[in-house]
Amino acid sequence: MSTRTLRVVIVGGGIGGLCLAQGLHAAGIDVAVFERDAAPDARLQGYRLNIEPVGSRALHDCLPPHLWQILVATAGDPGPGMGVFTERMRLLMREDAPPAGLDPSERTHAVSRITLRRLLLAGLDDVVHFGKEFTGYRQNPDGTVTALFADGTSVTGDLLVGADGANSRVRRQLLPHARRSSVPGVGIGGKLRLEDGAAWLPEEVTSAKNMFLPKRDFLFTAVFRRRETDEAVVERVGDRMRAVGLDPDLLVQDAGDDDYVMWAYVAHRRVSPTDPSGTQERERGQRLREVVASRLTDWHPGLRELIARTPADTVERFDFAAAERVRPWTTTNVTVLGDAVHSMPPVGGLGGNAALYDANVLRRALVAVDRGELDLLPALAEYERAMLRNGFAAVRAATMYLRLATLPSRTVRTVARTFFRMCGVIPPLRRAIFSD
Repeated sequence: MSTRTLRVVIVGGGIGGLCLAQGLHAAGIDVAVFERDAAPDARLQGYRLNIEPVGSRALHDCLPPHLWQILVATAGDPGPGMGVFTERMRLLMREDAPPAGLDPSERTHAVSRITLRRLLLAGLDDVVHFGKEFTGYRQNPDGTVTALFADGTSVTGDLLVGADGANSRVRRQLLPHARRSSVPGVGIGGKLRLEDGAAWLPEEVTSAKNMFLPKRDFLFTAVFRRRETDEAVVERVGDRMRAVGLDPDLLVQDAGDDDYVMWAYVAHRRVSPTDPSGTQERERGQRLREVVASRLTDWHPGLRELIARTPADTVERFDFAAAERVRPWTTTNVTVLGDAVHSMPPVGGLGGNAALYDANVLRRALVAVDRGELDLLPALAEYERAMLRNGFAAVRAATMYLRLATLPSRTVRTVARTFFRMCGVIPPLRRAIFSD
């Protein structure tokens, strides 16, 4: 077993890369993150992220306790499991609500992406380096690996981790045969402030996440409503925020501004064949909103109203792609995680949780290596097997939901409705399929 100090270089400062960095930093492992964005706030997306129990466990294990407690305090309650409905809001199935008194690390949390990013960066000022565009790597005779950057600089470590997203340059060099394929689906999404719709939206839409399965396409909705008021959060964890250099008022404002209902309409690409990108943002949003409204003429009035009242400047179009299955490769001192290897359509919110799972599994492996309990390459090989198994299972699930939305077959849709209806009335079947 090697006893030398382990140095880990991470390319990419997204959710997975930063979660891994937090876990390694907390374990005392020498880690550095290199992100091409110029600054921490270069891309502060406002949409919520649904952290499922697998993601919660990863964040709990990787974050310092005070940051985990702040995350829970600023998170929203996603409601009692996902509901599956017809377009007329007839319930087909609802996932079982989590048991009462469950530890937060085993629960689902609706997290503001802005808040999550600020927390993942907290305490890593000397670890994360911005404005560093990765161009390639060089594996050295002494068993180290050197990452190269566009500004002419380089950094050498024992392990290089590609956490640089779906267009990963690390993956391109490591696995040149890996491919991503466009899929026929398109998503159109928007968000409505909760206070603007709470009085007239159906209760199911304002209290939980839901999938609506009509005769064609499908609609997904989710709500972000924080568990505590701004004042209560600051009172309870404000001192902890300040201790790690976080502004409590700014952090609760990030989360507070995100109290909303989001919706995503998923259909075949021909429904919206072109994105009117040459127009102003509001006009583009209006056109996209009209596309969705034209497909909902016989839907429940509350769902039609949700689309009609959504501000046009929040409505966006999303084209989808999915990674093709990658078989295990010969393990070296370069590896990948998250979207860099198993990117998927954002249907079902599976991608972020898969990246967090990867980060936690890799953290455990590297901690064991740093302690001298395992050699690096066998530990990485075990991580890669688990990562590929879990990641491509998520790709299959996301692709299945997308195909369900895009296939024109009424027979397939009828079978799907029957399946969800059976799950709704047979608890053992429901738990076997939808449990974490």
